[in-house]
Amino acid sequence: MTKAIKLLTALPLPQRERLTALAREVAFPEDDRIFEAGERADRFWVIRSGAVSLTQQVTAVQRVTVASLGVGDLLGWSWLFPPYEWDFGAEAFSPVRAYEFDASTVLTLCEEDPQLGIVLVRSVAEILAHRLENTRGRLMEHYALHGRGPL
Repeated sequence: MTKAIKLLTALPLPQRERLTALAREVAFPEDDRIFEAGERADRFWVIRSGAVSLTQQVTAVQRVTVASLGVGDLLGWSWLFPPYEWDFGAEAFSPVRAYEFDASTVLTLCEEDPQLGIVLVRSVAEILAHRLENTRGRLMEHYALHGRGPL
């Protein structure tokens, strides 16, 4: 498996500085629901400390953790794609500190600085590809352990 991509360190220094100038520091207490699937996706975060669980509602009362995110990880990508709604929920697994970015402000900056826009979208795409690869591996392990046969 490839190494996880961290959004801010993936950006060249000039673009990283332009983007981080827009950041606002936020904190979430342990067990705080950061967002829910289906809600409007109008921001994203880069985790500075703590851990976040991405969750999927499987029944009216049951959520499953589909991924765990930690220091340096991107939280939220749905702000980039219509219909601009979260695909998963997110919950602080521990106290979390993060940089928060307003999506419309970042998108405006990307229009003003197309180089930043290209690098940002490529970095997010690489992060998503890595997460998909990890998810596929976990699914294959799950099916192998539970005797479900090949996918």
